[in-house]
Amino acid sequence: WNAMDAAMQPYIAQARATWPQAKQRYLAGLPPRNTFFVTALIVDDSDRREQVFIAVDSIQAGKISGKIWNRVDIVHGYRLGDPYTFPESELRDWLITKPDGGEEGNYVGKFLDGYEPPRNCLTKSAS
Repeated sequence: WNAMDAAMQPYIAQARATWPQAKQRYLAGLPPRNTFFVTALIVDDSDRREQVFIAVDSIQAGKISGKIWNRVDIVHGYRLGDPYTFPESELRDWLITKPDGGEEGNYVGKFLDGYEPPRNCLTKSAS
């Protein structure tokens, strides 16, 4: 996780830099059948971490609210469809999907599509 998180940081910065414009477009009303997602980091009591998509329902008073929009595989206590609210300052990525399959944003997601973890992360030492 640490290696991947460090590698994602430039893309998270890019998403955060473009967030104000994306947020304004959402608040002004997206075209029909366009969907607005953000990516958040969830953490459980055992410090397991996972990025999840949130289908945005509202953005108010510096908080983003919506529903978890993907299966949660690593972190316990969260499920697909659960409501989730988090501060805008913790945003990791944003994505607008279009009915023709096109998308805008998704800086971190596009990076992760081709990410290869360092080789030392791929082997597990026996204890």
